[in-house]
Amino acid sequence: MKNRLAILLLALVSATAARADHVVTLTDSRSYVGDIAVTDVGLAQDGTQLLVSFALDLSELTLKNNQAILLTPYIVGDADSVQLSPVGIYGRKQYYYYKRNNGDALLGGSNEVVLRSNNLPDTLAYANSLRWEDYMDHCRLTLVRTDFGCCNEPQDEATALLAAMDKEVYVPTYIYVHPRAEGVKTRALSGSALIGFTVNNTDIKPEYKNNAAELDKIRQTLEQVTGDADVQIALLSLKGYASPEGSYKSNARLAEGRTQSLRNYIVSRYGIRPELMSVSSEPENWEGFRQAVEASALPHRTEILRIIDASGDPDTREKSIRAKYPADYKVILSDIYPALRKTDYRVEYTVRQFTDVEEIRQLVRTAPGKLSLEEFYLAAQGLEPGTAEFNEIYDVAVRMYPDDDAANLNAANAAMARGDLITAERHLARAGQSPEATYARGVYAALSGDMDRARQLFDQSNIK
Repeated sequence: MKNRLAILLLALVSATAARADHVVTLTDSRSYVGDIAVTDVGLAQDGTQLLVSFALDLSELTLKNNQAILLTPYIVGDADSVQLSPVGIYGRKQYYYYKRNNGDALLGGSNEVVLRSNNLPDTLAYANSLRWEDYMDHCRLTLVRTDFGCCNEPQDEATALLAAMDKEVYVPTYIYVHPRAEGVKTRALSGSALIGFTVNNTDIKPEYKNNAAELDKIRQTLEQVTGDADVQIALLSLKGYASPEGSYKSNARLAEGRTQSLRNYIVSRYGIRPELMSVSSEPENWEGFRQAVEASALPHRTEILRIIDASGDPDTREKSIRAKYPADYKVILSDIYPALRKTDYRVEYTVRQFTDVEEIRQLVRTAPGKLSLEEFYLAAQGLEPGTAEFNEIYDVAVRMYPDDDAANLNAANAAMARGDLITAERHLARAGQSPEATYARGVYAALSGDMDRARQLFDQSNIK
């Protein structure tokens, strides 16, 4: 077990609340800067000194060899501010990198307290004092975390408000919403296969051209579903396309026949029940043709697009392109048409419901696509808010459901709880207009220092 390490900076903090002239102490509060928790916060005036103390819980911190973290406390007032001695935490490689380049100063200067990742304590007690100034009558204690990667480049920054002097300290309440239950969990996998056929033929020949690799793409997609006991195929749909060369009537026959051949191939090889298959076709892939021409560097691209967009018989339009722009058509024939002869496939499947919390937490890490938002919510229950595992659940949930109001609201709350207001702001913009979302925006305003806006939003939310 790592020991509890105490650090003495500038002066020993020995004053008690009874001796202090102004005191704000938050012994039961817990703030987060990333995966570092801050507890036992003290901010007090003792005669001519301002006393600062807090504890850093480093037990959940993970740091790679090429990473470094600088934790910098600030006393911020209306008229002035001052930086306190920082704490630097270094991975092995980064420690020697900064040592070679900066000497004893490292990232935070000569007053920095230096910790190395191979010898971190579980808890670090921080104490500091500085000369009292008048602006400190209404000051705030904040902690800024800056993450560094290689080459001395800052990669991320988070700020936590720890305490405030002579004013009510805002201790936020985070309201995590229970997402709406998802009845039948339906998911889908999709792709395109460019199956090659001999001229005017609809038979599938696995050995022809690149067919083996294209058919294998379908096999791999199906095996993601058929090899998983948690899921069951609901529908496999195929849509085949031909390219515009040749007659429209002939292409209609080829597109339909080739798609049916692929359907029969899949049924015979993989045992998919025929009633679970849906097959359709489009004689000529003009939409794909237009997209390819628009993205091309054909000399007469604009003129060809005009012909594509014109109404009328498709055979006439295709012949017009071939006749007016033969050089371009040669490129179209070799580079564009082959990719238009494709079959789009989509596998829809259902996923069973999960109720065991430990199983759900495992799936958060291994197969989050199987989980509903309600299951993510259940996984977070029982965990301490602000811990790395708690945050991970809501961060993964919003990655899986990026447009969902509840997912964004819960992720915003988790971000605010760990002091990441930048991420919280992004999620709050997509959290909807529910009373809980309005309340969370009030919390964000308060943490950002805009208490007037915060009160307005709290009143608007009507949440007491």
